[in-house]
Amino acid sequence: MENKYIYNLQNIDLEKIGSLLKEGKLIIYPTDTVYGVGAIMDSIDAIKGVYNAKKRNFSSPLIVLVSDPNKISKIAYIDEKHKENINKLINKFWPGGLTIILKKKSCVPDIMTANGDTVGVRMPDLKISLDIIDSVGGLFPTTSANISGEATPRSYEELSCEFKNRVDIIIDGGKSPVGVASTIIDMSGDTPKIIRVGAISIKEIEDVIGKI
Repeated sequence: MENKYIYNLQNIDLEKIGSLLKEGKLIIYPTDTVYGVGAIMDSIDAIKGVYNAKKRNFSSPLIVLVSDPNKISKIAYIDEKHKENINKLINKFWPGGLTIILKKKSCVPDIMTANGDTVGVRMPDLKISLDIIDSVGGLFPTTSANISGEATPRSYEELSCEFKNRVDIIIDGGKSPVGVASTIIDMSGDTPKIIRVGAISIKEIEDVIGKI
């Protein structure tokens, strides 16, 4: 891909990155858990680009990374029934490796939620991630920066050359500090449900909100 922009933590230009992303460019960047690939939510073509880069079908949703918990209300509803527990989870595990699934608002494109009515949200615990998310307004659809079925990259060195060639912007942030994908908990239904165990254990979650 021509006009590729490659940065490290010393020469990063957040203003330029924000501008490129708002044009619909794709970025590989480090998060606290693993490396992610992202694009703005306002461009359906950019979202499609993420799926195409991963060779991923549209039945696998993207999550939205946020730079601040207050951004949740722009894209999702917090059910009154679970509000107290959701706030407990956010207060305990954000920023950090917990993705929370909530009912989505209509501004979230169906294409990135597999036509479902929910969206996963997470606030990463890494300054460079938060700065990049902030550069596009604090909400950034993201998924792991790998071709579907291949290993999830935990460092810049683990990114595949093929995948790097499919994006416009690449951030070399070294190793992701956690190196394990986030735990996913669904708080959109009648009862909390663990979808994936990752960076945070079920016991840690149950210590905060009780038995699941």
